[in-house]
Amino acid sequence: MEIGQLRALREVQARGSIAAAATALHVTASSVSQQLSALQRKAGTALTYKQGRRTALTPAGLALCHAAADVEVALARADTAVERFAADAEAPVSVAAFHSAGLALFRRLEEAVAGSGGPRLALSDEDVAQQDFAALAADYDLVIAHRLANSPPWPATVHATALALEPLDVAVGAGHRLARRRSLVPADLRGEQWISVHRGFPLEGAIEMIGTLAGEEAAIAHRINEFIVAASVVERGSCVSLMPRYTVNRQYFPQLVLVPLRMPKLGRHIDILARPEALERTGVQLVIRALQGVMAELMDAGALAAPIR
Repeated sequence: MEIGQLRALREVQARGSIAAAATALHVTASSVSQQLSALQRKAGTALTYKQGRRTALTPAGLALCHAAADVEVALARADTAVERFAADAEAPVSVAAFHSAGLALFRRLEEAVAGSGGPRLALSDEDVAQQDFAALAADYDLVIAHRLANSPPWPATVHATALALEPLDVAVGAGHRLARRRSLVPADLRGEQWISVHRGFPLEGAIEMIGTLAGEEAAIAHRINEFIVAASVVERGSCVSLMPRYTVNRQYFPQLVLVPLRMPKLGRHIDILARPEALERTGVQLVIRALQGVMAELMDAGALAAPIR
């Protein structure tokens, strides 16, 4: 089996189609199809099948895809063994993050990496649904992703480094009837107008669960994905929302109050996703350590101007 054939299989698995894999590999779709056909002949069994408009992998294809990741790791280790440390440390490291994490982490990360003489950073923001974060690891060295605490783990195609378990609190304006409460239960939120996220994003299910526990369907007034925008609406209005405790800096929102839910306990995992071979790079490991340090500071200090009620 040739490494080009294995890479074609991995890209089809990560991107869901031969055309998308061809674009990522900078080759034609016909070339990818030929690589897969040759690989399938050598494997002696079907590796892919059509699933609607997507190209999916059979169990044999998935097993071979996971083995291909080990091959990439071995190649990355071989490359690293012959590289000088300085060259590896200076190579740019690309980092993608969802919006609120980018706002909370990127500036601090740049300062931390520059202060330690680390690599140049290439930063990007990516606002995607939870199930799409893993695929971003095909385009970035590191992907800062989030998923609800009770959701399925990340797929085996990526390595996940835990960064934080961030509580989700109920956000209200300082003049709201619930602003002076020390904690809340779903029944306290009956009749409230909610700011939710777009359909398909994780917090939608959490808000629906609160409504179910309160005995009513949650009334959605607005759908806003960006927490900073939602915070500005909540602060001066009458709506309520779920808000992460660490990654929304309330120095910008002095009239925003976060009230913890006594039950259910809601939170989200913030993780760093990467393809296994990316973790073999010295510069990538340095950036991961810097991210862990920055997040620890956020969690210790809260990066909040006002206390949680």
